[in-house]
Amino acid sequence: MKLIRILTLLGITLFSFTLISCGSDDPAVEDDDPMAVEDDNPMTDDDPTDGLEGTTEFLFPNLVYDGLVLINDAGNNRAYLMDKEAKNVFEWPLGGNNIGNDVFLLPDGRLLASLEADSPQITFGGKGGKIQFISPDGTVEWNFDYSTADYIAHHDVELLPNGNVITMVWERITAEDATQNGSVLGVDLFPEAIIEINPTTDEIVWEWHAWDHIIQDVDDTKDNFGVVSENPQLIDFNYVPEDNGDIMHANGIAYDPDNDLIYMSVNFFHEVWVIDHGTSTAEAASHTGGNLGKGGDLIYRFGNPTAYKNPEGKRRFYNNHFPNLLDKGPSGEQKLLIFVNKIEADMEQSVVYELQLPNPLTLQANTDNEPQVTWSFTDPDLFGARVSGAVELPNGNRMIAEADFGVWEVTDGGEVVWKFNGSGFFWRAYHYDKDAPEIKALGL
Repeated sequence: MKLIRILTLLGITLFSFTLISCGSDDPAVEDDDPMAVEDDNPMTDDDPTDGLEGTTEFLFPNLVYDGLVLINDAGNNRAYLMDKEAKNVFEWPLGGNNIGNDVFLLPDGRLLASLEADSPQITFGGKGGKIQFISPDGTVEWNFDYSTADYIAHHDVELLPNGNVITMVWERITAEDATQNGSVLGVDLFPEAIIEINPTTDEIVWEWHAWDHIIQDVDDTKDNFGVVSENPQLIDFNYVPEDNGDIMHANGIAYDPDNDLIYMSVNFFHEVWVIDHGTSTAEAASHTGGNLGKGGDLIYRFGNPTAYKNPEGKRRFYNNHFPNLLDKGPSGEQKLLIFVNKIEADMEQSVVYELQLPNPLTLQANTDNEPQVTWSFTDPDLFGARVSGAVELPNGNRMIAEADFGVWEVTDGGEVVWKFNGSGFFWRAYHYDKDAPEIKALGL
């Protein structure tokens, strides 16, 4: 149990409530479903806080970056912009479908939103099934449904430079096929896939499937038998013995346009996987071709070397969310921010890492493949058992969304300068300058 901190604003005391922290190193109790969080005190037009979304605490006001924050409140099915005083300055009507987690603001003021399908049949936490472009007045300009008994889009979406949209998908593998491929569970499995959709035609123009890149070492009479430790580019799909078949549970994607790579946070493997998007769909199903000559095999992976039986390298991830690629440095080095839900398996404390990735990306057996930690932040009060994430601000501060609490702002030196506490369930918080194109498009 975690007691959400009690703060006071304008003489009004908001009593916090206790939530069960469902996230765990054990995937059986990991749940990204925002509807698991009760909405005890939804904000309304009659709320006495008069447009304030919660309470704020300015610990070092002169160090706080003065920008706007896009809040993804999956608990109350809301996406809104607020200032650092927690005043609501804009909100998009989302209609009747719950947030399927990610809602992102585009330069023209529209939202790219992952929403829950009308009647989802695959219902793991973070389920989606519906992707939309939503105009500032709530008009749905594009709707794409991807939800059946055999597959469902989930968690996260990303707009590519070519205008297409990528999203993650859970796809069903029958128990019979899974067993033939060496699964030890005897149940239907739901591994990850990624699809790219052209919003103009609704055509799926590219796809990648984890199932094309698996390995197992438990039964030499079944398919895909091999030595896991000698094949780090392949996925040991028996690593997570989850009896509901949710054996990977990816929760976030990021796209590197310079190298045409997709980064995917894979929660139950406690890793980030890197995939070559510079492949055809046929190449993505193979082990050759593409920009890097490896087809759809993993180009790089990090966070948990035990997932591929690598004795080298330090494990740092215990459930991870939001692989956030940062602007490249002057020497072209690629850095990434990531929220790790637990410092250690049984520790109720989270950490944010900034990692410098190797250049070029290399993945070798029995080798320390882990990236360098260039910055980190933790605090005894920082604990997001589920979801959560971090972004970098223009002045070098980092803004951290903590699922059941709200948002922190910390300096490069680790000073906590600002906090926001609300009654929602906070998937992510995105920063926008007040004169950014996205904000001007809204007429603010």
